[in-house]
Amino acid sequence: MDLPLLSGGRRLDWEQLPAAVRQGLQARLGSPVVRAATQPGGFSPGLAARLRLADGRRVFVKAAGPDPNPYTPALHRAEAQITAALPPSTPSPRLLWSYDDHGWVALAFADIEGKLPTLPWQPDELQRVLDAVAELATTLTPAPVAAPSIATRLGEAFSGWQQLAAAAELGRDDLTGLDPWARRHLDRLVALEQAWPAAAAGRTLLHLDLRADNLLLTPSRVVVVDWPWASIGAAWVDLLVLLPSIAGQGGSQPELLFGWHPVARGVDPDAVTAVLAGLAGYLVRESRQPPPPGLPTLRAFQYSYSRPALAWLRQRTGWP
Repeated sequence: MDLPLLSGGRRLDWEQLPAAVRQGLQARLGSPVVRAATQPGGFSPGLAARLRLADGRRVFVKAAGPDPNPYTPALHRAEAQITAALPPSTPSPRLLWSYDDHGWVALAFADIEGKLPTLPWQPDELQRVLDAVAELATTLTPAPVAAPSIATRLGEAFSGWQQLAAAAELGRDDLTGLDPWARRHLDRLVALEQAWPAAAAGRTLLHLDLRADNLLLTPSRVVVVDWPWASIGAAWVDLLVLLPSIAGQGGSQPELLFGWHPVARGVDPDAVTAVLAGLAGYLVRESRQPPPPGLPTLRAFQYSYSRPALAWLRQRTGWP
């Protein structure tokens, strides 16, 4: 399988922020910005940059305004609320402050000296990340932060097969290009995904968007960034969400990794398959939609990860 796309939106550089926003952020920083390095990865059409200040400090700042994607500021607000409440033991950058003015929302974090995982995945780095998933589950169970349940957070999103079937019945989608196996078993997939909310219930605070570009490898640990989708559910769900991306980026197959990972011990196999059906249906359905404003690469990204997720689902169901 070819390596899929890395996520990548059209980032703003520091100099492209409105002057009033730059001034407001520098007032909060307490020192002028002398260097700004825009960071790759992610889909936000806003700013994501490591800043060096005149007084020698370094911070990471992300910021977004109402254009071109009006939903991004709300995601930043959600992330600010979650990260401000994370316990110090969480392997996540420390939130310094947040800014909300002129329609713009910004978050400032302690700067982390780290690197993204090497792709294709290297065995030593992959093991570090899998160990970090286990650490995350231990640290965040029971959930130390108030957050919506995973069923509340993803209730509509993880009904992709049902939405595809309804669109086909109404003549809004002729299902051209849909994987033949998925098309053949669409009714069964609709029934299977209906079990996912109960299957995913639990007591753990989940990141819910683990993938290579949301992970920073430092010499001593793996740091998890970007928390706007955090919700409460079963501890193994973060692992399940991560594994198709690992498979698509040259790592081991999901079934093998899930089978030996400590967070998956004793998990009901039917529950895993139901949640995987929800994930795969979400990726397949979303990849068929027009791109959202300001996120031109999102649909190709979702399609690239729907392929290993669907292959894993086919393996687990055993349907011909």
